[in-house]
Amino acid sequence: MTKATSTATETVETDAGTARITWHRAKKARLVLAVSHGAGGGIEARDLIALAEALPAHGVTVARVEQPWRVAGKKLAPAPKTLDVGWRGLWPALAAPGLPVISGGRSAGARVACRTATELGAHAVLALSFPLHPPGKPEKSRADELLGSGVPTLVVQGGNDPFGKPQEFPAGSYELVEVPYGDHGFAVPKRAEISQDEAVKLITDAVVEWTGSLG
Repeated sequence: MTKATSTATETVETDAGTARITWHRAKKARLVLAVSHGAGGGIEARDLIALAEALPAHGVTVARVEQPWRVAGKKLAPAPKTLDVGWRGLWPALAAPGLPVISGGRSAGARVACRTATELGAHAVLALSFPLHPPGKPEKSRADELLGSGVPTLVVQGGNDPFGKPQEFPAGSYELVEVPYGDHGFAVPKRAEISQDEAVKLITDAVVEWTGSLG
């Protein structure tokens, strides 16, 4: 962690169960970035850790959010509506610092952020590895969730993501940054022209620049 950061953990009771927030607070924060995990992993994902380490030095407090099912130790995520319930229940705690909140997440968490952004009054949405469609089923598009966020939105997508490659995304008012060779977890193969560290830095640099552009 940088010297600009202090960390703390908070539990929050929601209608979907007990959730948990790991705060990485900036000393002089102007924004809060709340990011949740996907359906198959937790807040230890490489991109979420990297953002928590990088952004506080740029005036952005990062809140890594664990949905109730994950806190309870369950291995399977519940239905999207239940994920939304958990996120709604967390929102007052995320907004408590009195700063604009960027609603974010990876994979299923990105879908939650998009679905609830307008309703919750999110300042913007960060969608990491947005699952545009199930692997091999491009006809089952979730583009309407992304296009319906209603707020400034940044998508960071792996160039080789089976849930939707960058070129598959429809035109829209959002911004999209590609992580070359990256899969759904932004892992890059050893033969790739960029290293894993370079791929992660590409993510953090893009988010730092984008958050800096938000009013």
